[in-house]
Amino acid sequence: MPNNELGTAMSNKHRQSLSDDELLRYSRQILLQGWDIEAQERLKASRVLIVGAGGLGCPAAETLARAGVGHMYIIDDDVVEASNLQRQTLFTPEDIGQCKAQTAQQALQKINPFITVKYSSQRLSAANARAILQSAQMLEATTGPLANSPNPNSSSKPNDTGQCLLVDCSDNFAVRELLNGLSVHHNLPLLSASAIAMTGQLALYEPYKNSGCYHCVFGSAIARQGQDDTPLSAGLEEAPSQNCANSGVLASTTTVMGNLQANLALQFLGLGHNPLHGQLLIWQGSSMTQNLLRYRQDKACPICALPKLPN
Repeated sequence: MPNNELGTAMSNKHRQSLSDDELLRYSRQILLQGWDIEAQERLKASRVLIVGAGGLGCPAAETLARAGVGHMYIIDDDVVEASNLQRQTLFTPEDIGQCKAQTAQQALQKINPFITVKYSSQRLSAANARAILQSAQMLEATTGPLANSPNPNSSSKPNDTGQCLLVDCSDNFAVRELLNGLSVHHNLPLLSASAIAMTGQLALYEPYKNSGCYHCVFGSAIARQGQDDTPLSAGLEEAPSQNCANSGVLASTTTVMGNLQANLALQFLGLGHNPLHGQLLIWQGSSMTQNLLRYRQDKACPICALPKLPN
């Protein structure tokens, strides 16, 4: 799109929010039907906390950075290993032995100097969770009304701190359960994905809509895993003891799921739209099929019963 044509598509007000260089960089995105400069401005004002800079976190974070999400915070306490290079797309052989979170932050900042990327090399725990949320400014951002709007073309403007999103790119149940608890307790939207072998899953949980949380979907299956060695039914989730290290994963599985995760994040942050509301997406790479399974809130869920804290 030539600069003069791009200039006719915006007002002076928009020029104050997005620089000419940013407008040029995101021009193909702004041209999308249903997307506009206001959606791009909302991305710029948004904040995401990405937990895990591995097979899912690398492609998800890279796509969000390229698309113009303004504030990103990466958390991972691991270091780059040679076996990571098969699927963790932000790393090269020269990065082996380096902190994943820091290396990812440096790569993302080079990819898009118009955004702010910060990192933490701590392991997320119940003890440090609130401090990390505060460092990522998750407790200062807004969870509505844009995110709750049924109109994906709403012209509502975000406040100065922008929209927020927790992005779960972890590889174990303990962290996912902790993130889910934080999501419900602090009323924060949680975008969760997983990938193992040639299968992936994706869901965006919005606790303020009382439509169900991660534990509502997987709580009973997790409990059964504590009693016997029976794999989880329907292939919806890997067993707690399974991960890429002991079960294997095709390089394309994490890339596909990480980018599906980014796709959903962009729609949510830019348009206030969750196309997976109340649904779990299951991707089967071996058969190239995709299914949607509906879920609802479990009235006996102990996580949904947690008191909600004001941000």
